[in-house]
Amino acid sequence: MFPALLPTYNRTDVAFVRGEGSYLFAEDGQRYLDFGAGIGVNAFGHGNPKLVGALTEQAGKLWHTSNLYRVPGQESLATKLVANTFADMVFFTNSGAEACELAFKMARRHHFVNGNPERFHIISFEGAFHGRTLAGIAATGNAKYLEGFGPKIEGFDQALLTGDVARDLEALKALVSEKTAALIIEPVQGEGGVRPVAADFLRALRKLCDDKGILLIFDEIQTGMGRTGKLFAHEWTGIEPDIMCVAKGIGGGFPLGATLATADAAKGMTVGTHGTTYGGNPLAMAVGNAAVDLATAPGFLEHVNKIANYLNQQLGALVAAHPAIFEGVRGQGMMLGLKMKVPNGDFITAARGVGIVVLPAGDNVVRLLPPLTLSETEAREGLELLGKAAAALETKVVVQ
Repeated sequence: MFPALLPTYNRTDVAFVRGEGSYLFAEDGQRYLDFGAGIGVNAFGHGNPKLVGALTEQAGKLWHTSNLYRVPGQESLATKLVANTFADMVFFTNSGAEACELAFKMARRHHFVNGNPERFHIISFEGAFHGRTLAGIAATGNAKYLEGFGPKIEGFDQALLTGDVARDLEALKALVSEKTAALIIEPVQGEGGVRPVAADFLRALRKLCDDKGILLIFDEIQTGMGRTGKLFAHEWTGIEPDIMCVAKGIGGGFPLGATLATADAAKGMTVGTHGTTYGGNPLAMAVGNAAVDLATAPGFLEHVNKIANYLNQQLGALVAAHPAIFEGVRGQGMMLGLKMKVPNGDFITAARGVGIVVLPAGDNVVRLLPPLTLSETEAREGLELLGKAAAALETKVVVQ
């Protein structure tokens, strides 16, 4: 622990000093295959030449002006996002937490300008994660994150999410009231344990929202930018949200988030209702434009799906080969989770010991979020390393 830093992180005593493609290099020279990608942020690998080129070119021109003036990079990136999604308009932020914060404000403001100020309640779902702001932890609903920060912000309710579509829908309908403004859900829960939400349930949410005049918010911060094999995960279901939160991969490693919305959902967000100093700055916009170009390039999503299918198939074999270590595999696309029989932290340590970085998630899951540019050779190497980690841990389990 470094005494000059606030001790809010349980940091591993490894410092990475360089990244190249799918690999990280520590200060001691050790090379690691990166199946964490900075928690899904480095979607295009480390040091991607197109992102580096965009950033360095812009850095030599202009860093910051504020939103008092036009920012051409915002206009070009917003145009690309609108062209490739359901949205009519975009607001740029610095992070996913800020994107969620605006989504909450936008939903409440929508009903306010419609003459229904009493409609300010946001319903989220068990296992959710929507950031660490006061509103974010209220929506997340995890007691561990809420403890010690005073009363939970009013107007955030939480619904069941058991995986039983009929049961969950019935519980949700009992929670919806004349005060409900919006529902917010991750198509695949990340922090909650890499839990894909059933497509039928998401479609039922869309219908419920349409029937009740409720806005549907998709938090695609972790699932977006190709992570599940579509540009955004909700595309697999054939439905669209009213508002969407985006971050992580859209900046490829540079801090960038966005809130996308239909014109109707955003109707209350007029001049002065929201703002940001740094959001949409020229540096972030240069990288974001390059990242969206990469994600929408011909063949990119085909590559993601090819590698995802290979990984999913081979992870099934890995689970079968080590029944004392793994319980199963879950997820969608290149957002995958290994449900563990041993503590997930023990496996993460063992994996790092053989040279691969993986991540924790809830429900005793090890999360795999490799760069979307991962090659089949690198995928094969990753599977071999995961097998070595399992074998090493198996020995300890047997000994104990």
